[in-house]
Amino acid sequence: MGIAPRFFISIMFCTLLLPAAAQEKKSLWDHKLIKRFISSEKDSSRSAGFVAVPALGYAPETGLEFGLAGVYNFYLNKADTTIRTSNATFVGTFTTERQTNLKLESDIWTTGNQYHYSSELRFRNFPFNYYGLGNATNHADEDVLVLRLIRIRLEGERRLAPHYYAGLNFAFEDYGFSDKEPGGIYGTQVPVGHSGGTHVAVGISQSYDTRNINTYTTKGYYAHLKYAYSPGLWGGDSFKGSLLETDLRAFYPLTGSLTLGLNAIYKTTIGSRIPFYVYPELGGDMMMRGYYTGRYRDRSLLAGQAEFRYRFHPRIGVAAFAGTGSTYRDGLQNARFIPSYGGGVRYFFDLEHNSSIRLEYGVGEKRPGEKRQGGFYLSLSEAF
Repeated sequence: MGIAPRFFISIMFCTLLLPAAAQEKKSLWDHKLIKRFISSEKDSSRSAGFVAVPALGYAPETGLEFGLAGVYNFYLNKADTTIRTSNATFVGTFTTERQTNLKLESDIWTTGNQYHYSSELRFRNFPFNYYGLGNATNHADEDVLVLRLIRIRLEGERRLAPHYYAGLNFAFEDYGFSDKEPGGIYGTQVPVGHSGGTHVAVGISQSYDTRNINTYTTKGYYAHLKYAYSPGLWGGDSFKGSLLETDLRAFYPLTGSLTLGLNAIYKTTIGSRIPFYVYPELGGDMMMRGYYTGRYRDRSLLAGQAEFRYRFHPRIGVAAFAGTGSTYRDGLQNARFIPSYGGGVRYFFDLEHNSSIRLEYGVGEKRPGEKRQGGFYLSLSEAF
């Protein structure tokens, strides 16, 4: 989960309780809460872990922005030593221009890892930059839009064989757009779905998962295939068609502390009525780091990345990544693969659940007449 990399200054915080008067001579470093965040020893109680990151920033289109992001890690059954880490993440930011961005996500594993559930609840009334459609858009065409989004996404899978899961997914999404700068590309090259729309999508999913740890994987494979269909119940320009997504991951331990991770994703839209806001977007803090999310968007997306992760201390690690990807339509021959590379550091705030905060810088391409694309990312959890 990324936290607005361009505008935000963020610091991790925790509230420290002062020791009782009789314990004033005790070292601050021996305080239980301090040790929880700096000790290199894992807590043997298998307890839950929590971290919160405040955010503060400013942009002309939002004014002053302030908020909070956090992640809570836990075991649904602490007595089960094989169960994977479950977590809930929350992001909430507000601006002096009365804009709001709220998101709650969950990733839940039941006893014996028999069932796996994930969800996303989101409300967004927030500006974003729109550059048009295709894989060769220009920064000069940047048009500021305000998106109003209500989203509910649910997915549940059951293990049917060793490492193999299958299940169902559901999504409800309602989009609305307003143009803060009339006369820009959004008004002159009007996309399908220009005024927004509503759709419901239902589908099936399958997963193959041999990862040793789901939060910071050092060995194993993961493959996820998801299909969803929207019947276009609302008419107009609302989405009528199918979505297909594939996520492939592989992890190879090179030494006890060095891991090579590989990741590839493919997303495509199929149907007779596909609004622009359903198109896959290139960029962000998970894949193709260094690009503004949505700088390039089109009917299909293919991207891959490799990452070397070196965890030289239980609390500290570094990583270097490189990848390539493209959005396209009407066949892979129309793709334009562009580079993404960079690196950063990790702080593991929760040793029991191997959960990290990562600070990275990603670098992208340099388009003719433009500055090289790139940006900082402060994120909770690994990119993949």
